[in-house]
Amino acid sequence: MYKQILVPVDLNEKGFADKAVQLAVWHAKHSNAHIHLLNVLPGIHMSMVSTYFPADAVKTMRKDTEAQLTQFAEQFIPEELIYQTHIAEGKPYATILDHAERLGADLIILPSHKRSKLDKAMLGSVAAKVVENSMINVLVVKPQGALPPEHED
Repeated sequence: MYKQILVPVDLNEKGFADKAVQLAVWHAKHSNAHIHLLNVLPGIHMSMVSTYFPADAVKTMRKDTEAQLTQFAEQFIPEELIYQTHIAEGKPYATILDHAERLGADLIILPSHKRSKLDKAMLGSVAAKVVENSMINVLVVKPQGALPPEHED
């Protein structure tokens, strides 16, 4: 059974990570696992990008993101489960894999976009790179995918 479940959460896309977190909750309840929600900020510390932002912009962005991620967790994760929120910066797929390793995660539950007809045959680029490079199990959740029985209407 799983003990540490990592769920990347994109806060800019409302309703996108909901199913992934609901599946993480189901797995956590059935295996007494901890859930880790991760939001990856774009790499605004890069020299070319950082010149466009005021000095305190990164601090403000992290604080706002932390509050939003905490609110998201409180909405979707029951109080009896153990979870942590994490904010990181960098390339999404590399940061997800790095956090999975540092946390000792044994499962990544990753939502995948449904944006075009091409996406019906292929995963999104972040999901594809995570699946291809991960040393642990990755469960990819499609928007039209089913939920565990207790979440279905």
